[in-house]
Amino acid sequence: MYHSSRLFPSDVLSKCEVVFGTQTRVCAENRLRWDLTPEKIQQLSDELIAKTKQVYDTVGCLDLDNVTYENTLKALADVEVEYTVQRNMLDFPQHVSPCKEVRAASTEADKKLSEFDVEMSMREDVYQRIVALKGKLEEGDSLTVEAKRYMERLIKLGKRNGLHLPKETQEEIKVIKKKLSNLCIDFNKHLNEDTTSLAFTKEELGGLPEDFLNSLEKDEDGKLKITLKYPHYFPTMKKCYVPETRKRLEQAFNSRCKEENSAILKELVELRAKKCALLGFGTHADFVLEMNMAKSAKKVTSFLEELARKLKPLGEEERAVILKLKEQECQKRSLPFQGELHAWDTRYYMTQVEETQYAVDQNTLKEYFPMEVVTQGLLDIYQELLDLTFEQVEGAPIWHDDVTLYCVKDRTSGQVVGQFYLDLFPREGKYGHAACFGLQPGCLLPDGTRQMAVAAMVANFSKPTADAPSLLQHDEVETYFHEFGHVMHQLCAQADFAMFSGTHVERDFVEAPSQMLENWVWEKEPLQRMSKHYKTGGAIPEELLDKLIKSRLANTGLFNLRQIVLAKVDQCLHTKCAVDPAEEYARLCQEILGVPASPGTNMPATFGHLAGGYDAQYYGYLWSEVFSMDMFYARFKQEGIMNPKVGLDYRKCILNPGGSEDASDMLKKFLGRDPKQEAFLLSKGLTVEPEAGTPCAC
Repeated sequence: MYHSSRLFPSDVLSKCEVVFGTQTRVCAENRLRWDLTPEKIQQLSDELIAKTKQVYDTVGCLDLDNVTYENTLKALADVEVEYTVQRNMLDFPQHVSPCKEVRAASTEADKKLSEFDVEMSMREDVYQRIVALKGKLEEGDSLTVEAKRYMERLIKLGKRNGLHLPKETQEEIKVIKKKLSNLCIDFNKHLNEDTTSLAFTKEELGGLPEDFLNSLEKDEDGKLKITLKYPHYFPTMKKCYVPETRKRLEQAFNSRCKEENSAILKELVELRAKKCALLGFGTHADFVLEMNMAKSAKKVTSFLEELARKLKPLGEEERAVILKLKEQECQKRSLPFQGELHAWDTRYYMTQVEETQYAVDQNTLKEYFPMEVVTQGLLDIYQELLDLTFEQVEGAPIWHDDVTLYCVKDRTSGQVVGQFYLDLFPREGKYGHAACFGLQPGCLLPDGTRQMAVAAMVANFSKPTADAPSLLQHDEVETYFHEFGHVMHQLCAQADFAMFSGTHVERDFVEAPSQMLENWVWEKEPLQRMSKHYKTGGAIPEELLDKLIKSRLANTGLFNLRQIVLAKVDQCLHTKCAVDPAEEYARLCQEILGVPASPGTNMPATFGHLAGGYDAQYYGYLWSEVFSMDMFYARFKQEGIMNPKVGLDYRKCILNPGGSEDASDMLKKFLGRDPKQEAFLLSKGLTVEPEAGTPCAC
């Protein structure tokens, strides 16, 4: 998942040549500070607003005949760079600061800055100056391709904010936009700050390994505390053989922030529908998708329907296998069996499928993935593949002792590319998932030098204990590779404008570059390079490695059908009126998965994507996989997965442009043809129908 700032959003993208390794001087300065007090955050927010507003006021006051590239577009682009760096420094601490007061101040700053973003995005005077400049330049067009794209994007965004509509409509849109941004911040804040934990006896946690049990805190009665954070929740749902424990945990997990977030979600959906109606769009989905590769809700619906139709038989086969496993387990443990699956069963029996059908024991496997070995292997692979070098920066200012900072250089030229932070372990109040945050955009500074990019990868992997280092489940290794792929996209992009920096591409393409890199954790050579037993230092046995690689297709039907359920809930909320999210989710779970949602839960109220910039866009995870699989199979699998030439092509064609080109153009350059769906369908364990050889509907 990728997080972006709000004033200059990551909307879509025209064709532009980006010269790789241009000799622009790089300003290798990390301008971010992590020692801000709550008072300082407030003061700097006010100063940032005042300084930025001044630039907008100056542009807005220009005589329409006197607008030039320098006093209009460049003035806005320059303030955008400064604003983005400062804003990220002020609103990122809400996700990671160990201090509750700092987190609260950062959240307040985010709200204030988000309201300011709305104000500036609704500046009709500034919009009119950009339109005037476009008219003036049409006589003798002297802009670079990317500058022209920037100008056209600003005009497009102005229209999408209703700046061509009557004043009172604009005011109404502005009020709605402010409300929306505050509601989104609150929705995710509630989830981040959730501290719910459940207490269990050791017997109630049967099936969980000793190292896991030893890492748990105890309550005053000596019971073991399981929180709803990932490193506790998922291992328990996968390995605990006591159904009642899994049931309690699943119901609590999917009831997090139920009351407050249900109310917020209802309001979010209503406000989005109201805003898109004012802008002349039929649905919020159509409004959002206009800027994506998919272009319309209709196209997304047919993509999801088609994929569900193809996956349904596979899902039904897998469901039958899981039901059989449950029946055997119930006999073995003298438990009643009613011939049905519950929401708290799926992960447990999906894990059993991996262990029985593919003989992959997850508890044995994780002993070969100590955090330090995985990190070293991952960093080595990325350096080799993308022709980069990483070096840890000692003694750098950080926000918590767990955090490390690395400096990235181009291996050939020695030129600094950027820096990244790794913040990998859970703690109270911290962002609860895994995500990449862009902090300092890689783009041109006002003086024409290039600002290096800075990003942070934030995750929640199991912490080391007194007896064992942090040991990663294989799916955590996959997550690590995925999010680090976003980090590389942030750093390797060489756009001129902050608006096109890093991962600022179409939202239904943004996951493709990092999804493509997940393939490395399913290939023998990379797996050997990032694993060794934490006690003996031995390599993963060949047999276990082969089984792991084969197990990639385990549960693929059910897993992808669940992604379709989530994508459909998201589309439904943003295309239909008065839908009850919990009811719709329950209906789709039953219809598509054949597994009912637990009564009384409300999964959509815990679904951070709905309030985190993925509204009407969750389908993008599956959509972009079409491209990630095509890129992997057409080039890397054919020419060598560690082939530095292909790695460099990938860096040049896919990562380097950032959002300065359309994704379809980047793909065509890298593939040498239009994308196809074939590799994607094969990767799901599906047989490819003859027509799949033609370019896909995407």
